[in-house]
Amino acid sequence: MNREFEALYKEYFPRIFAFLYKLTGQRDLAEELTQETFYQAFVSFHRFRGDSDVFTWLASIAKHTYYRYLRKNKYKVDSISTDQIADIYFGEHAEHLEDAVERQLQLESTRKALRALPDKYRDVTILRIYADMSYAEIGKALHISENSARVIYHRAKKLMLEAIENEYDM
Repeated sequence: MNREFEALYKEYFPRIFAFLYKLTGQRDLAEELTQETFYQAFVSFHRFRGDSDVFTWLASIAKHTYYRYLRKNKYKVDSISTDQIADIYFGEHAEHLEDAVERQLQLESTRKALRALPDKYRDVTILRIYADMSYAEIGKALHISENSARVIYHRAKKLMLEAIENEYDM
C-alpha cells in the first residue's frame, strides 16, 4: 500500500496543491493543507472504493480540509497580510503596487462571495473553478446529475456577481 500511495502522492500532489493554492491564495497555507489532505487520504486509503476518479476523491478531501481550517482559524477574508502585500509588490509580475493591491482585493471579494454561498452552490463552484472538474465529474462526486451540477453552477455565479456588485455598489 505504501508504494501505491507514494505513486498517488507524486502524481496528484501538483494538482491538489494548485487547487488549494487557488482557494487560499497563500503558498505556505496551500502547502500545509496539501500535506494534511494527503495525510487524511493515507489514513482513509483503505476506504477508497474507486466510485470516483482519484483526483475527485482527493479534491473532496482537500475541500473538507480547507473548510476545517477556516472553521478552526476563523479566517478573515477582509484583511490582507503584510506578507501578501510584500509578495505583490516585489513579485515579478506586479507592475504597479496599486494595481496589484486592487487585484488582490478583487480576489478576496470573490473568495468572500464564494464562502457566502449556500453549501451545495459553494461545493459545485469550488469543484468547477478550482479543481477544474467537468459537470459530469462534479455530479458523480456530489451524487447529483450532471445537469443539476450545471444549473447549480450558473446560479452560484449569478449569486456571486450580485454579492460582488453589492460590495462595490456597482
